[in-house]
Formats: sequence, structure tokens, C-alpha cells
Amino acid sequence: MAVNHLPSIMVITETRVGGSRAEKIIEGLPFDGFIIIETIGYAGGLWILWKKEDVDIKLLSATEQEIHATVKVCASNFSWLISAIYASPRLAERRILWSNIEEVGQLHNLPWLMIGDFNEVLSGEDKFGGNHINLNRALEFKSCLDSCNFVDLGFAGPKYTWTNKR
Repeated sequence: MAVNHLPSIMVITETRVGGSRAEKIIEGLPFDGFIIIETIGYAGGLWILWKKEDVDIKLLSATEQEIHATVKVCASNFSWLISAIYASPRLAERRILWSNIEEVGQLHNLPWLMIGDFNEVLSGEDKFGGNHINLNRALEFKSCLDSCNFVDLGFAGPKYTWTNKR
């Protein structure tokens, strides 16, 4: 049996689509609000899409790796932060992202949801095969999350969503 979800907000990472092609795709989706971070060539790309009748989203800041915005739920007066992340595969750029995330955490005191692809793992259980995790890199990522008091909400679905065999 198919389950129909009717999300008010959708985040898409690594779109690899930009410009007029991205706009055409978004036009075909059931969302009338959007924030787009353009691709760099055919790499990257980050979108937050939303239904304006359900939520009012205001951009706070964005880079090629992140979008930070406030979300106001229209049916209530509840507001919160959303951060959509597509971290660079390059360590030096991820370190800039960790710093930016910590800065957002110091500037705001709203409930905060951060989602996306961090291109980093916290433990060996987060990956299957390949090289062992780099403990120092994992600790840098954990330090960033801890400084913002983040809690992993978990997930539903397959444990591993990507391998070298695709």
C-alpha cells in the first residue's frame, strides 16, 4: 500500500541542477516558496522548498554548503530554525562549515533542525566498508554538534543509502 506524505517543507541536497533547469523542475513540484543555492558546475546544489500556506520561511544566511533560515508555522505562532547542509567533500571547506554552524548556534536561541549531507561520520557504525574513519575529523564534527547542543533524531529507511557500487 502506498503512503502519501504531504510535506510543508522539502530539502534537496546535491541537486546537480541549476539555473533555468532548476526553476523548471521546481515549477512542477507542489511548493510555491523556495531558496536555491546554485551548483558549482555540475557539483553541489541545495534547495529548501515550502508551501507558503503552511510556513513562512525567511533566509538568514547561505553559502555553497549551507542554508540557514527561520520557519514560522502559519497555523500557530511557533518559530524555529532550519539549516539545510550539503558539506563539501574537501576537509578545509567542511571546517569552514563547522565554524559557520557554531556561529549560527551562538546567535540564535530558537529550536533548531539541521538536516542534509555532512560528508562526515561520527562513528564506524555510520559507514560500511572502505577506509576506517578518521578519528580527528569525526571529533571535529562531534565538537561542532556538541557546541550547538544537537541531538541525533535518527532516521527511518535503509541504514546505508550510498556505496561505491551506487
